Amino acid sequence: MLIFAVFVFYPFARNIYLSMYSTPPFPNLPSQFVGLSQYGQVLVSHNFLNSLWVTALFVVYTVPAGLVLGLLLALLAHQKLRGIRAFRTVFASPVATSVAVASVIFFTLLNPQVGLFTYWLGQQDQLSVLDNPTWALVAVSVVTIWQNVGLAFILMSAGLQAVPDELLEACEIDGAKRWARLRHVILPLLSPTIFFAVVVGTILSLQSFGQIDLLTQGGPLQRTNLLVYNIYDQVFNQNNAGRAAVMAIALFWITLVLALIQIRLLERRVTYAN
Repeated sequence: MLIFAVFVFYPFARNIYLSMYSTPPFPNLPSQFVGLSQYGQVLVSHNFLNSLWVTALFVVYTVPAGLVLGLLLALLAHQKLRGIRAFRTVFASPVATSVAVASVIFFTLLNPQVGLFTYWLGQQDQLSVLDNPTWALVAVSVVTIWQNVGLAFILMSAGLQAVPDELLEACEIDGAKRWARLRHVILPLLSPTIFFAVVVGTILSLQSFGQIDLLTQGGPLQRTNLLVYNIYDQVFNQNNAGRAAVMAIALFWITLVLALIQIRLLERRVTYAN
């Protein structure tokens, strides 16, 4: 409780306090108490609404793709083949890669002069994908999917270990095809794991910061300015802790409401097997 009080409860209370003060553009001037009026100004501003829309797109891009890719890799690694353990290690390896390392890897791959991806696409010496307003968010999403797929793979692999082999063998003897076994047996028994992965993946996507800071700094044209990076920008670049505090509280409530909605909707479809 002491650790939570120091590192969670007090910062949250301090954030609420800061959100009620308007921070002047110069640090040496005193802050002015504005109460809840600052919430109305920030939450309807174009800057916040744009970040909210970009964050929503980012979650839509990353969570379903990472979940499906992790499930496919887990199904592939679950096969009884020679040397499959080596592939399991490779599939799980992104979870041990830091955000900084993953960002540097993809920054090099997407470099317009020496990048391997740009060479394959025939886009050498042209505008970088990270500088393209249309594709920058997609590129950052690909980095995030690659980094999070390791966690999704581990979760799905653990869930597959709980599926009884004799049940699958019985389905195969009864003539059930691979798709039928996946749809009617494996996915229902995996539903608790999928439910957990969706909630955790959404929270991780809402909190993404490192890849944005290292690859695009919120640009180009604010197309990758996620809420977390916008909060950082308001504090350290715009010197406006009050607006940042309002956005941080808004992000907290957005995360909480989304998690509760997912729990309410997805839990009804979860099959808990004895």
